Amino acid sequence: MTQMSAHRRAVEQIRDSYAAIPGGSAPRLAKATTNLFRFREGSQGARLSARDLDRVIEVDPVAMTAEVQGMTTYENLVDATLPHGLMPYVVPQLKTITLGGAVTGLGIESTSFRDGLPHESVEELEILTGDGRVVVARADNEHSDLFHAFPNSYGTLGYALRIRIKLKRVQPYVRLTHIPFTDADKCMIAMKEICERGEHDGEPVDFVDGTFFGPGELYITVGRFAEKAPYLSDYTGMRIYYRSIQTRTRDWLTVRDYIWRWDTDWFWCSRAFGVQEPLVRSLMPRKWMRSDVYRRLVGLDRKYGVIARIDRWRGRPLQESVIQDIEVPVERGAEFLEFFHDKVGMEPVWMCPLKATGQWPLYPLEPGRLYVNFGFWGTVPLPRGQFDGYYNRLIERRVHELEGHKSLYSTSFYGEDEFWQFYNGTAYWPVKRAYDAGGRLLDLYDKCVRGR
Repeated sequence: MTQMSAHRRAVEQIRDSYAAIPGGSAPRLAKATTNLFRFREGSQGARLSARDLDRVIEVDPVAMTAEVQGMTTYENLVDATLPHGLMPYVVPQLKTITLGGAVTGLGIESTSFRDGLPHESVEELEILTGDGRVVVARADNEHSDLFHAFPNSYGTLGYALRIRIKLKRVQPYVRLTHIPFTDADKCMIAMKEICERGEHDGEPVDFVDGTFFGPGELYITVGRFAEKAPYLSDYTGMRIYYRSIQTRTRDWLTVRDYIWRWDTDWFWCSRAFGVQEPLVRSLMPRKWMRSDVYRRLVGLDRKYGVIARIDRWRGRPLQESVIQDIEVPVERGAEFLEFFHDKVGMEPVWMCPLKATGQWPLYPLEPGRLYVNFGFWGTVPLPRGQFDGYYNRLIERRVHELEGHKSLYSTSFYGEDEFWQFYNGTAYWPVKRAYDAGGRLLDLYDKCVRGR
């Protein structure tokens, strides 16, 4: 059986399974891994298996495209494309993010300053819609409304079954340069200049991101493809990538190790589990040093409340999870960092510039305008008298005061009217009615804010 024949059989299976779910029971896609942080209490809705929709169907090295099933992880996709000297235009930071998840949600990485978000290199989507149809959506066909509304819809319009994406050429190695700054305003000005010119020190750049360790310690990291490397660093074992940023000016990685440089320690979040302690790290198998392992540990703690019990026993204040990615225009980036340091105080913070290359109605970034994604993931002690949600509400308000937006993969607290204002309910509801008239799938507010 060819890969495409196997795919068609998997499509029939999931369509039949969807049709068999009783009316009134909200379907939920069953996945082996998740990178969402919208936790629900209890099991709700009927589970829809996607176990046979996790393969790379074909890589075409001539057309420089890939046909990929929706539940394929970027780890498997990259493993299929790199032998051809190709990679997706934007590869989100964590190995178990799926292509369908990055397209219907949002993903970002250090190529986003030029190439936008993962959905912007999508040519075609095959989607199981809320009303049970399987449709093929492109920018230029009768389902173009669904094609454009699918990004940031988070599975509320349908599920991606097959995706055709464009690929780009790569070279074997990446040369990194870490540029230090002691002032956030100057850092943002330099980031804007590098991204707009597409070069640093007279040389073209292929990758741009940055790290905020504190008000007086920021770094922009620029990367450039290379055919040869004088040496190679390895951050998949005892050495830790983000710490190297503070101690090295120049570094070299294989292209694969560069793509997954953040995954071994889930950026810096592995320190919460002791994995950055040399003894623990030396005893922990390399195969366990991955973001999905740490994500499962967070899920277990959420379920059983182990850390909260220990904190109570030790007399420590309650902690609030502050796990978010937000975008603000680059010229407002220093203002956000000042607010975040003063009011939240979590460090480090990831900084990733991005520029939307087209108009995508449900996440209305201004096309061609440079934004900076700030990613921060951890817990913060609650002030006396405050309750869970205090910090996340502060962040939501400040982001929109700065003309920004936040991703919806984590907790949100918006009122319904302001939510639909920020995430373009005017564009969402006509598409929702066209492809899920019966409301079998949750709407975007119910799923991402109410957490139903």
